[in-house]
Amino acid sequence: MKLKVWLSSPHMGGNELKYINEAFDANWIAPLGPNVDGFEQDIEKFLSGRVKVAALSSGTAALHLALIECNVGHGDEVICQSMTFSASANPIAYQGATPVFIDSEKDTWNMCPDALQEAIIDRMAKGKKPKAIIVVHLYGMPAKMDEILSIAAEYDIPVIEDSAESLGSKYKGKACGTFGRFGILSFNGNKIITTSGGGALVCHSQEDKEKAVFLSTQARDNAPHYQHSHIGYNYRMSNISAGIGRGQMEVLADRVEGRRKMHDFYAEICKDMEGVELFSEPDSDFYSNHWLSVITIDETKALKTREDLRLAFLEEDIESRPIWKPMHLQPVFEDAPYYGGKVAETLFGNSLCLPSGTNLSDEDRERIAKVMIEVLSDKKEYSVSR
Repeated sequence: MKLKVWLSSPHMGGNELKYINEAFDANWIAPLGPNVDGFEQDIEKFLSGRVKVAALSSGTAALHLALIECNVGHGDEVICQSMTFSASANPIAYQGATPVFIDSEKDTWNMCPDALQEAIIDRMAKGKKPKAIIVVHLYGMPAKMDEILSIAAEYDIPVIEDSAESLGSKYKGKACGTFGRFGILSFNGNKIITTSGGGALVCHSQEDKEKAVFLSTQARDNAPHYQHSHIGYNYRMSNISAGIGRGQMEVLADRVEGRRKMHDFYAEICKDMEGVELFSEPDSDFYSNHWLSVITIDETKALKTREDLRLAFLEEDIESRPIWKPMHLQPVFEDAPYYGGKVAETLFGNSLCLPSGTNLSDEDRERIAKVMIEVLSDKKEYSVSR
């Protein structure tokens, strides 16, 4: 019986248990401790910027706290990339605010600067200046940050980078997650590194980090008794989870290299396939970790559809998945404003996320290649070089 090939499964490095055992030996099990401090410092060093990092229970929690620190409240509007996972938009609703969704551009599949500017001008004309902009680096691909930051600065709107999928990606040599007022990281089980569940908020000042930590630990005032002057949240990362993260940080560079090699693997398979295009960097300004490798299939040229390939993979117990359904097409956000054209909608209809884990074996890759070639090509053989 063949083992299932997963889309993006956790890949341990070996030293995770060392940090976990140290936490048990010292009885540091609570949401604070040496692993939390060490994990935050490891991330700060990796990002190579003058940033401060707060380790939290999830990337969603980090985004929620970023919105709070940007003073987003009931009745406000927040601009958000439409092509993304729902966790990018849900925290806007947590705050009683309204998302304003923006279409993608074709080069990076991320927020279209032209549609962004159109949305800001129109919302302001309607008397609703957006309180923040949430831009996503989709599947690890950096957004066009120069243009987006320039527009945000023109209208004095803070930018929050959803870098949940892009740890290790860079735009013009600078780490994703360090461009906006805040950056969001995720360490969910399917991400490039994992703490089983967890995330982090990237800040540019100690003050912003301290506020995030305060809010994430139930906003307890400095008093001998339990006193609260603000609404708080149970969002801090545990010392055990952070121990997993410290072990994972030791292999992060290898994981980025491994994901990029998986992208190269798909590039080799797809290079002669009519109507099949691999999602890749538009030019040298963009450096993607290729968290997930994604292809688009033009059925008029390939004579096959995204669903033909997905179902063929399913028959062979290989996991693949359509890309994120745009938020402006989701029932829960059907009344939200939307600006742009049909780029995100078209991509959703013909694109597929491919197995991209760094722990796939040669046999796994040969199984993947065999299905793709049988469905999309006249070739019948493919051998993974060992």
